[in-house]
Amino acid sequence: MTALPSSLGQGAYSTLPPTFTEKLGRWLRWPAVLAAIVAALYLVFAIYTTGQAAWAAGLLVLFTAGFYVYLSRDGFAWRYLFPGIAGMLVFIAFPLVYTAQIGFTNYSSTHLLSESRVREYLLEQHDAVEDQVLGYSLHASGTEYRLALQAEGEPAPRWVSPPLALRAGKDLRVDLAAPQAATTHGAALPLPELIKHRDALAGLVLVLPDKTELRYLGLREFGPVKPQWTANDDGSLTRMADGVVFKPNRDTGFFESGSGDVLQPGFKAFIGAANYARMLFDAEFRGPFLSIFTWTVVFSALTVFFATAIGMLFAVMLNWEGMKFRTTYRTLLFLPYAVPGFISILVFKGLFNQNFGEINAILDALFGVKPAWFADPLLAKTMLVIVNVWLGYPYVMILCSGLLKSIPADLYEASALAGASPATNFFKITAPLIIKPLAPLLVSAFAFNFNNFVLIALLTDGRPDFLSTKLPAGQTDILVSYTYRIAFRDSGSDFGLAAAISTLIFFLVAALSLINLRLSAKAQK
Repeated sequence: MTALPSSLGQGAYSTLPPTFTEKLGRWLRWPAVLAAIVAALYLVFAIYTTGQAAWAAGLLVLFTAGFYVYLSRDGFAWRYLFPGIAGMLVFIAFPLVYTAQIGFTNYSSTHLLSESRVREYLLEQHDAVEDQVLGYSLHASGTEYRLALQAEGEPAPRWVSPPLALRAGKDLRVDLAAPQAATTHGAALPLPELIKHRDALAGLVLVLPDKTELRYLGLREFGPVKPQWTANDDGSLTRMADGVVFKPNRDTGFFESGSGDVLQPGFKAFIGAANYARMLFDAEFRGPFLSIFTWTVVFSALTVFFATAIGMLFAVMLNWEGMKFRTTYRTLLFLPYAVPGFISILVFKGLFNQNFGEINAILDALFGVKPAWFADPLLAKTMLVIVNVWLGYPYVMILCSGLLKSIPADLYEASALAGASPATNFFKITAPLIIKPLAPLLVSAFAFNFNNFVLIALLTDGRPDFLSTKLPAGQTDILVSYTYRIAFRDSGSDFGLAAAISTLIFFLVAALSLINLRLSAKAQK
C-alpha cells in the first residue's frame, strides 16, 4: 500500500489560505449585522412613536429572538426551526389572538377610534369668532408673498404680513403689523392661485400686536377661533357653549351627558362576553344565527355525502377494465375539477336563471314549471348543494381511484368463486377497505365546505334574506358569509360581533381538525 504524503496526515486541507470570497464574507458580516440591527431598531422606534407600544414590544421581542438564534452559538439548534415558528406566531397565532380580542369589544363603524383619540378629536374642534373675522388677499413680493388683511367694507388693508415663503406642510407663526405708507403691493392673486397655496396658508398662525391669533378659515378669511370643548381632570369634557359635562361611558362607548345626550364618534371599549351572550341569549339574533349554523352543518354534510357517493360510484365504474373508452370517460368526469371554481359557479348562476336559464327552459318544456331558484329558500339551498356536489365529486373520484388500486385482486377473485354479486363486492370488500383511509380526507372536505365562502358569495350572496332581523342575514348564508356581511356590508360594520363569530368558527374547525388527526392516526395503524 502506498503511503500517504505526510502533509495530508497533518491536515493539509485545513491549512489552505482562505479565498477572496471567504475574506470578503468575513469583512462584510458584522457591518451587515450592524446595519440589520439598526434597521430593526428604527422600525421598532417608528412603530412606537405612532402610539402602538404593544406592537413595538412584540416586534422587538421577535427581532431579539432572531438575532440571538442566528448570531449566538447557543441558538444554533434553533436556526432551522425559527423561521417556521416565527411564521406560525405572526401569521396564525397573532391573527387568532387579535381577532379573539376584538370579539370582546364593541369595535364597529361607530366605534372605530380609541377613547383618547376621540377625546383629542373633540378637543380639536373650534368655532370662529365671527365679529373678528377678516378677509385677506395674497400678493406676490418677488419670490415670496405678503398677506393683506382687512375687514369687509374697509378701503385699505388693516394688517400686512412680512414677505413669506409659503411651503405646504410647514406651520409658521407670523407677526402682523399695520401697513406703512411706503408699502406697495402688487395685484392680489386670483382664486386659482389661492387654491394652489391653500395647504401652506392653512399652516399659518397670524399674530396681531395684541397677541390675538388669527387662523385660516377658508379661501377668503382669517380669524380667531375658540375651542368647543375643554378637558377636565377626570377625563370628561365640558362644552364651552353651555357648560354641559360629557363623561365617557365605557359600557356604551360614547361620551354622554347626565341628560342622556351622546357625542359622536364613539370609542372602542371592552364589553366582556357581551357579543357571545348576544349569540346565545338575544332571541332576535339567536333565531337567524341558529338557523344559519344548522344550515352550515347540513350544507357541509350533504355536500360531502353526495360528492362521496357519486365520486366513489364513478371510481368503481371506471375501475372496470372491460369498459371501453375509460380514459375518455375519466377525462370528461374530471373536467368540473379542472375548470376554475368561480367560472363554474358563474356559469351555473346563468343556467339556474328563472327566466332565461337553460335548466328552467328544459323543465318548462317537459313539465310546464319554472322554479324560482333564487327566491325560494328551499330551492336556493337545493341549488347550492347541487352546484357544490358538481364541483366536489371529481376530487373524491380521484381519491377513490387511487385507493381501489391498492385493494388486492385476490379478494375479488375469491368473491367471484363464491358467486357474490357486484353489490356484495362493493359493500363487503370495496367500501370497508377504502372508507378507512378516505375518512380523514372527508373530514377535511367537511371543514372546507364549512367555510366555502366563494360559492355562497358568487351564487346566491346569502339571499333570500330573513325578514325582520336586527342584523342582515340570508337564508342561504353559512357562518363565514354571515360573518362577512356583519363585518363589511349592509347596515353598518359590527367588527366585534363578527370577530366573536369568527372565533367560534375557528374552534369548530379546530375540533374538526383534531378529529381528522385522530382518524389519520387510526388509518395508519
